Amino acid sequence: MTQGRAAEVLEALSKRGWSIATAESLTGGLLAAEIVGISGASTHMRGGVIAYATDVKETVLGVDAHLLKESGPVHPDVAEQMAVGVRRALDSDVGLATTGVAGPLEQDGHPVGTVYVAVSTPDGCSVAALDLDGDRAEIRAQSVDHALALCLSALQAP
Repeated sequence: MTQGRAAEVLEALSKRGWSIATAESLTGGLLAAEIVGISGASTHMRGGVIAYATDVKETVLGVDAHLLKESGPVHPDVAEQMAVGVRRALDSDVGLATTGVAGPLEQDGHPVGTVYVAVSTPDGCSVAALDLDGDRAEIRAQSVDHALALCLSALQAP
């Protein structure tokens, strides 16, 4: 994982005076851990929700129940709603979310390596669809890196 990118995210948050919160499924806390591994993260990190179970995505993060029933938890709209939901739930400026299939088995017809990461800011939302290779640990680590890159891109946008 890239602590350099997490440090860049924190620096970009500092420039804007913004806070961040994470909503994680397949990464199970790795994204939040990457951010809080940087000294001074407490200035901007509000917290995180590990929404590993589908019902937690709905009840805690406010992901649409119909969407979850029809499409399952591995869907770009789920990732976006997770990012929006964690912003609201933890009163942060930025919400960063991950959902997908780390393996070793496919989930609901989605192959291993299917991942969606999303960022929500006061300026809007962005979602990235990823098709990652590797074992479970590698897919989770790559998901964290891609989520941080997406967040950094949103924070550096004019």
